[in-house]
Amino acid sequence: MSLLSLTCTQSIYFSTSPPQHLPTKFKNFPFPSTSSTRAATLKFSPFSQKLLGNGNWVSHRNRFHAKSADSEPNANQPSAQVSQENGTVSNSSGNPSTSFLSILCPLLKLFSGGDPSQERNYSLELATSSLSTLARLPWGSKALSDNLYSEEITTLDPPMRLQLFEFEACPFCRRVREAMTELDLSVEVYPCPKGSLRHREMVGRSGGKEQFPFLIDPNTGISLYESGDIVNYLFQQYGKGRSPSTGLLESTLFTGWMPTILRAGRGMTLWEKARQDPPPKKLELFSYENNAYARIVREALCELELAYILHNVGEGSMRTKLLLDASQSKEVPYFIDPNTGAQFGDYKKILSYLFQTYSAATV
Repeated sequence: MSLLSLTCTQSIYFSTSPPQHLPTKFKNFPFPSTSSTRAATLKFSPFSQKLLGNGNWVSHRNRFHAKSADSEPNANQPSAQVSQENGTVSNSSGNPSTSFLSILCPLLKLFSGGDPSQERNYSLELATSSLSTLARLPWGSKALSDNLYSEEITTLDPPMRLQLFEFEACPFCRRVREAMTELDLSVEVYPCPKGSLRHREMVGRSGGKEQFPFLIDPNTGISLYESGDIVNYLFQQYGKGRSPSTGLLESTLFTGWMPTILRAGRGMTLWEKARQDPPPKKLELFSYENNAYARIVREALCELELAYILHNVGEGSMRTKLLLDASQSKEVPYFIDPNTGAQFGDYKKILSYLFQTYSAATV
């Protein structure tokens, strides 16, 4: 397990003592002593106890950094360095996955279907999305509460929804979403496509760098960057300490890129005609990560940079009754727009609605 950097930035309120439901490893952290004071957003893994004891600390402008031994996905890259001007973390070698995506993105655009709002070859769309589903079997299709671990994992949504900043085409974001399906979690998703007008800036302000995925858990005050550590944290906090599903983390380097390539970069770049102002209320989507139809809808939501509430309803989900009440069916995707009252269960209708309603031309 790699040792992660721990960064504290002013942003979230804690009580005078650490929350009682935090894992034991978190409770030794020095929480603020004054009540209702603005406390720090903590970015570290629940497996960072060794780091807290032995890490090399640097403090600057109320921001603390522990130098990392390695970082995802290349364990040989140099340690993060602290900027003496603004206290943010930078890496001289860059993130290998980011560099690869920078090369891959323009190449995939050459083979993409062009303007996502235009009429599509739906047979081809569904074929490539179905192949993407096959590439990621068995992850992200089933809630673990339905299998032999049902006594171990009986997830109920936490009081406040988790917040996930990601983009659909990113393989490391994908495995976090797969874990959320398996843990049967409902989350707020903030798509961060390349060219983002809103959400990437929010991540930069909150965490100090634009790296994805980025998770905020307002229930514990924890925020994390690295996908492997996010997955471990989710299972630790909401899977009653169970280890992630076999192969979920390790498989990303082998099959995690397949949906990105097969879908020709859909869900990677902001649509040039997307509205700049977000709708007043978040959209809602019933989905599960490895569903071929729902994937196409999530790509569109990313390309339009529309924040939405993701209701995961994998096989065996305890949220299935909620879906039945809303749609009289167990089929996904099912889409709700509380801003207009629109509700759809057909992915083609959802796509048409999104690009018509949230185009800059309709403002």
